[in-house]
Amino acid sequence: MLINAYSTLGQVLAPPPQAASAAVRGLDDPALAPHLGGFVNYVRGHGDGQMTAARYHLMRHVQRVRQHYLFEIDDAGLERLQPWLLQANAVCFFEDGSVRDPAGRVLLGETVDPQAQVPYPIDAQARREGSQQQLQAQQLHVPASLPPVPGADEAQLREPAEVWARAQALLACALRAEALQAGDPPLTLAELAERLPALPAALSPAEAAFFEHGDAEAAVPFGWRYESLAVLLWALGLVDTLAWPQATCPVPDVVAALLQQADSGNTPATLRDTAALLDALDLHYRLHWVAREAQRQGAPVPGALVGGVIYERHYALNWLFCFEQAEWDDVDTPT
Repeated sequence: MLINAYSTLGQVLAPPPQAASAAVRGLDDPALAPHLGGFVNYVRGHGDGQMTAARYHLMRHVQRVRQHYLFEIDDAGLERLQPWLLQANAVCFFEDGSVRDPAGRVLLGETVDPQAQVPYPIDAQARREGSQQQLQAQQLHVPASLPPVPGADEAQLREPAEVWARAQALLACALRAEALQAGDPPLTLAELAERLPALPAALSPAEAAFFEHGDAEAAVPFGWRYESLAVLLWALGLVDTLAWPQATCPVPDVVAALLQQADSGNTPATLRDTAALLDALDLHYRLHWVAREAQRQGAPVPGALVGGVIYERHYALNWLFCFEQAEWDDVDTPT
């Protein structure tokens, strides 16, 4: 039997000992990304095409895949495959077109097993529980069906130098937006580049267009970028804490932290511990669901939460963790 196993882990594992003709490829293979895109479409369009919770979890798993294993195995070996699949945090595509969990239960196929479960790393599940406890302490409630964010062994992080350059671009845009909205003459890109050496190369296409012809109306979303900036400076260790999102960030302190680092001429060399960054991502993912649900119902966001702050933090954290491999302008924040 030919098995396609899709693992979300960054490290390459030895193929199952009972497997024959084994091969593995990672994201450095240019053919894997379009293959996974086709797999996502297969999951999305299977059967009646309705997006169930199980199908959503499976689709997100495929989007996080980093290793694709292909091997042959006989029926006897198949029964002993589960420990390896759990270790690899993998789902399998069988020759009959079904997708199965590590226990061999059908996640997607003609007859779906209601007991089938998309696998998640142990640390990711524990992180979800920790976030749920924080939310419950604030009397905030989110569905138990919301999946965890990636585990530490699944995470793909931007390099510190890229994060530092992005932080400078965000500050430049926020400063320009603030001036335009106040009716003041904004600093030119050349003037900003004297203090922010990553400019203008660090600007995204949308940011570059904003500098070229953006007006006060176009400045509105860029004015919120102080919140994204605060997250990235926290990730770089230049800001000590992320306060509970009930107020906007202390802008003067955030600006001072970045300029002090820029004036030193040193590029931050490390990010915070991956587990701490994932804790922030998981929490803000769930907080964003709370804010969006309130918006959907036309109600105030509970707990005095500021929806704009949560959105910017979720956006920046998704970019930091290379969500869907999107560049800054194209980052999505699904909940």
